[in-house]
Amino acid sequence: MRKYILFLLFIGILTESCKKNDDSPVIEEEQEEMVEEEVVEEEVDIQVQDFMWQTLNAYYFWQGDVPVLADNRFATFVEYETYLKSHPNPENFLLDELLFSGDRFTFYSEDYKELTNLLSGISKSNGLEFGLSRIGNSDDVFGFVEYVIKDSDASTKDIKRGDVFIGVNGTELNVNNYIDLLFGESDTYTLNMATIENNTISPNGKEVTLTKQEGLVEDPILITDVFNIGDKRIGYLMYNSFTPGSGEALNSVFAEFKGQNVTDLVLDLRYNSGGRVSTAIILSSLIYGTNTEELFYRDRYNAKIQALFEPGELENNFVATTGTANGNSNAALNTLNLNTVYVLATGASASSSELVMVGLEPYMNVVHIGTTTVGKNEGSITFVDDPENGNFYDPEREDRINPENQWALQPIVSRSENSAGFSDYSDGLIPDIELEEDVTNLGTLGDVNEPLLARAIQEITGIGAKRSFDVSMPVNLVSSSKLYDDRNTALILNGLNVGSKNLLKEIK
Repeated sequence: MRKYILFLLFIGILTESCKKNDDSPVIEEEQEEMVEEEVVEEEVDIQVQDFMWQTLNAYYFWQGDVPVLADNRFATFVEYETYLKSHPNPENFLLDELLFSGDRFTFYSEDYKELTNLLSGISKSNGLEFGLSRIGNSDDVFGFVEYVIKDSDASTKDIKRGDVFIGVNGTELNVNNYIDLLFGESDTYTLNMATIENNTISPNGKEVTLTKQEGLVEDPILITDVFNIGDKRIGYLMYNSFTPGSGEALNSVFAEFKGQNVTDLVLDLRYNSGGRVSTAIILSSLIYGTNTEELFYRDRYNAKIQALFEPGELENNFVATTGTANGNSNAALNTLNLNTVYVLATGASASSSELVMVGLEPYMNVVHIGTTTVGKNEGSITFVDDPENGNFYDPEREDRINPENQWALQPIVSRSENSAGFSDYSDGLIPDIELEEDVTNLGTLGDVNEPLLARAIQEITGIGAKRSFDVSMPVNLVSSSKLYDDRNTALILNGLNVGSKNLLKEIK
C-alpha cells in the first residue's frame, strides 16, 4: 500500500492527533510537563477543522501568505487543539481563518460525493443553462436562456435558447434576490417569462415550471459540424465542459474532422467554465499536434512543494494518445496539426478553457473572438479525510475515508504558466476580435448565421465582410447558471503534479 507524507515532508516535527489513534501534523506535547487537573468543558468535534488545517498547510498555494497556516504557528499540541476548538463551525473556520484574501476559487462541500459527482459532470439540475444580465444601469436583473441540456426536465418544457425571464414564482429578479430565487434549496420553481421589443423588456404572462433532477449527466460536446464555404472546410465544435473521460469522444470528433479534410477549426468555449486539465491537454494536442517533447504548460506550487521537485517534473507536455485515465483507451490522437484556431470565448469562459488558449498561444495563432474571459489561472485538487493517501481523493479508496468526516476541499494548489512563461491572466484574456452576445439576437447555436460563429467564418473566409455585427442589447453579465457556483470554474488537476513522477515523493 502506498502512503503519502503530509507535513513530515515539509517540517521536521513530530505529529500528534486530534482524533484517537490518528496522526496529525503538530508538535508533540510535552506530556511530563502537563499538570493534571479536572476541566469541565463542552466537547467540540474538531475532525473537520483538523482535516482542513492539515490539507491547507501542506498544499495550499498561498500557505506562506496565511499566518495561521505557518509551520511554526503552534508551539504545542494543546495550543493547536485549543485553536481548533475555538472555531466550532467548520465552514466559518475555513472562510474566516484559513483562506487567503485574494483567493476567488477555493471551494468545499460537506459531502464529498456531491462534489466529485459535480466535477464529473453529474449534478442535480433542471437542465436550463442561462445567463443573468442587468437591465440597464439598474439593480433589476433578467435571465436569458443559453441552451438546454438534452434529456433534462427543461428539454420537455416550452423553453429554448434566446427566451427571456424577469421573475421567479411571481417575484421580479434583482441583484439582491436572484441567488435565493434561482439557486436556493427549492428543487422546483416557476419562471415568469418576458419579451424584448425595442430594447424594452416586458412580462408576457407566460410561465414555465422547472424541476431539478438528481444525477443529470450533460454531454459536454453539444454540437459538431463541418461547413463547406468556398475552398474552406470549417470544423465547428461546441464544447461545454472539460469532463474526465470525454477525451475519447473528442478524439472521435476530430477523426470525423480529419475524414472530411477540415482546413480550419472554430472551437466554441463561450459557456465552458472549466474542468479536467488532462482533457484540456488532449483537446489542445488534437488541435495543434502530438509532439510529446513540447511543453504545453507547467505548474507553480507553494514553496514547500516546489522545493521537492526538479523543474522538469512540473512540466506537462502535449500528448499523443487519450491516455488510460478516466476510462480512456489510450487511443492515438487524430490531430489536425493546425496553424490557427478560432476560439469563441466570453465572460463565461474560464479555467481549462483559458488554459487551452494560453497553452496553444506560443505554438500557433489563437484568434479569440468574443469578450474578456473570467481569468482563472489556478489549479485545484480534490482532498478528503484520508491521511494514508495524503488526503488526495481516490475513488478506489472511498472505504478509507474517515466515516465521521465526509467533507471535501477543492483548494487552489497551483498556478498555470505556458511554455513562454506567461501566467498573468487573472483579469481574463482580452479578445482579438471583440463581439458581445446580443440578447435580442442570440441566434441558433451551430448555425452559420449565429453572430459569433458568423464572425469567425468571416475571419476565415473573408466572405460576408459587409455584414453588420452591431449589438443592440449587449449582455451585462451578473452571473449565470454555471458561474454562480465556483465549483463549475475549476481547473482540476489529476494529482499534485500532473504528468510528473509520484505525488509528493511517496514512500512504500
